[in-house]
Amino acid sequence: MTGNNSPNLFGRRRFFEVAAGALVATQVVPAQAANASQIIGKSAEVEKTEAAAAIRSLKQIDAGLLNVGYVEAGSLDGPAVILLHGWPYDIHSFDEVTPRLASAGFRVIVPFTRGYGTTGFLSNETMRTGQPSALAVDTIALMDALGIKDAIVAGFDWGARTADILGALWPNRVKGIVSVSGYLIGSQAAGKAPLPPKAELQWWYQFYFATERGREGYDKYRREFAELIWKLASPKWKFDDATFARSAAAFDNPDHVAIVIHNYRWRLGLAGGDPALDPLEAKLAAAPEINVPAITLEGDANGAPHPDPAAYASKFSGKYAHRLVRGGIGHNLPQEAPEAFSQAVIDVSKA
Repeated sequence: MTGNNSPNLFGRRRFFEVAAGALVATQVVPAQAANASQIIGKSAEVEKTEAAAAIRSLKQIDAGLLNVGYVEAGSLDGPAVILLHGWPYDIHSFDEVTPRLASAGFRVIVPFTRGYGTTGFLSNETMRTGQPSALAVDTIALMDALGIKDAIVAGFDWGARTADILGALWPNRVKGIVSVSGYLIGSQAAGKAPLPPKAELQWWYQFYFATERGREGYDKYRREFAELIWKLASPKWKFDDATFARSAAAFDNPDHVAIVIHNYRWRLGLAGGDPALDPLEAKLAAAPEINVPAITLEGDANGAPHPDPAAYASKFSGKYAHRLVRGGIGHNLPQEAPEAFSQAVIDVSKA
C-alpha cells in the first residue's frame, strides 16, 4: 500500500493554549486483581499555574520512516513521558494531561501517530501499514530522533496497545507504562477466532472496514464516522462541536484512511503486513508478559470493546496496579478524566 504525502503538507500549525482550569473530580478505585500489587507512592502535587498552560508550538522531526508532528512541553531535563493517542482521536486527547505533567517536572512528548495530523511518510514507496508493531517501531524511532534514552509511555486505544508492545519488547527503553483497558497485545491468529454474537456486534466497524464499501464509506464520511464512534465509546461524555472539530482535523491526513483500513484488515488476517516486521509480530503472537512497572486504567462507562481486568492481570509481571475511574468515564479516558490519567503517570514514575 502506497500513497502520496509531503511531511509539510499541513504546515506547522500552532497548538494553542490549554487552560489549566479546575481539575475534573474523578474517583479512582484500585481493583482487586489476581497477581497485581498496588503501587504505593505519595502523590505529586500538580501545580495549577499559567506556566503550565503556556502556548506550545507543534514541531516536526524526521524519525525512522516518518516526519513526525508532535507537541513538546515541560523541561528538557525532566523524565520523558510519551503520550499516545488512538483511533479515531488525536493529540488533543491530552490537552489537559500535558500541562499537568509538564508542571510536575516531566518532559512531555505528544506525537501524531502515522496517518494523523502533520505526521507524514518520508517516501511514497513505504508501505502504509497500520499493524501494531509498526506503530511501536515508530515510537522507538521518535525516541531515538529526540535523544530520549528511556521514557514512560502512556496511551489509550491504539496508543495503549503500543505502550504494551514497547513494555514487552523494549523494556530497556521503557521506565513504565500506563495503559487504558490493559493488555491489548494480540495477533492475526487471535483475531480470526470467532466471538459470541454480542461481542461480535461491538466490532461492527471492523467487519465494515473489511469491505470495499467500508473503505469508500470511511473515506467519504470519516468525520461522521469518528463522531459516531466517540458517542458509542463514551456514551456519557458530552463533548461539544468545537472539541470534536479540533481532533477531526487530524483525519484529513492523506494516509489516514489507508492506515486505518489496513490496521483492521490486518487484525482479521485479510491484509498482509510489512515482511520486515514479521519477527516482531511473531514475538507478539506469543503474548509476552510485561515486566516493567505498569498501571492499567478503565473507565466505568467505556462503551468500546475491552477485556475484563481479571483476564489480563497476570500478563503484568512487574509492579502493577489496576484502577477503575468512576464518574461516567468512557473510552477516551485522558480527555474525559485528565486528573486520573495524569496521576497514573506520576505514580508509575515512582515505582
